[in-house]
Amino acid sequence: MTHDASVGRLKRLEEFTLMDLESVHLILRGDSVIDWRRLNLQSEQDARALLLAQEFRPDEPGDRAHLESVKNEAVAYLRRHFEFPIPSPVARASVEEILMLASAKGHRQLCACTILKAMHIIHHLAGRELLFSIPMSDQDVFHLVEEKVYRVIGGMLAAGFPITEFIGGRKNKDSLYTKLLSKTDTTAAAIYDKLRFRIVCRTVDDLLPVLLYLSERLFPFNYVVPGESTNTILRFRSYCETRPFLLPMLEALQTDVDDGLTAGDNSFSDRSYRVIHFVVDLPVRLPAEILDMAPPAAWALGPIIFVLCEFQLIDRETEAANEVGDASHARYKERQKHAVMRRLKLGVRSTRDPVTGSGGPKRDR
Repeated sequence: MTHDASVGRLKRLEEFTLMDLESVHLILRGDSVIDWRRLNLQSEQDARALLLAQEFRPDEPGDRAHLESVKNEAVAYLRRHFEFPIPSPVARASVEEILMLASAKGHRQLCACTILKAMHIIHHLAGRELLFSIPMSDQDVFHLVEEKVYRVIGGMLAAGFPITEFIGGRKNKDSLYTKLLSKTDTTAAAIYDKLRFRIVCRTVDDLLPVLLYLSERLFPFNYVVPGESTNTILRFRSYCETRPFLLPMLEALQTDVDDGLTAGDNSFSDRSYRVIHFVVDLPVRLPAEILDMAPPAAWALGPIIFVLCEFQLIDRETEAANEVGDASHARYKERQKHAVMRRLKLGVRSTRDPVTGSGGPKRDR
């Protein structure tokens, strides 16, 4: 079987670098890259790959100018509000050089990391602003996202990656109605799974390599939405400790490494349900013809927008176990619909009674 060489291959677990392990750990925990103290890139090729994952094309003059603009704004912001002492050689460095400095040691490493954190926020805000400036419907934007996701995962499937099932799509309107009605604290703006993608791997040992590949080709680890990750499959410390090639890197990770599973807040999921779930603000590069239609005020925002998507990753054995008993999707939907119907008929228990003035529903007498 032949396939496009640009698809590459999965890294084996024994090939993981510290940067690789740190990236997948962040995704599983739903941490924020703003809390990192350093990068662990090994070469300028790694730095370039990270820029490409963000949808930048560093060889194109327009993209290079935009990267410099974002960097200069970050430096100016840090100096303007914090009088942050940034050496001139660091301020003048290219973005690739700053990425490498952030992977070194000393004061310049601290400066480079601080600049990159500010750049991350500035670029992200610009991309969100651009999204609201372009003359495109949600459906057209979703189509661009689906094209990107299907291109990457389609390549993985064609290359024989250990994926047994891939399901992607948009949540239909009835499902959106039901979700909004089922949760008292949910607004339409906070629904993250209007676009959702589910990947079933062959075994548990395929989860981290597939997750790493996706973070390099589809969604950069730094755009995983903090606090929105669920991991009820991998006990990370124990998993790494049983693999001699991962164990030495554990103590070098910047955030706490424990065996705790991260449960989601979905009250309709059964306790026995297992999944890796996370939300990403997926970077999408707009076609030139769309950018040409943007208002002049948007021209300085760059070519990249961000679109929220939900991803689920699971292994085949866990997937089969989830379809038995109370963990099954059918039972989940039954519980959700029952809660919606009860709420529509009776409201929530904390609703103030208009007759007695007391909280909660009246008891039957």
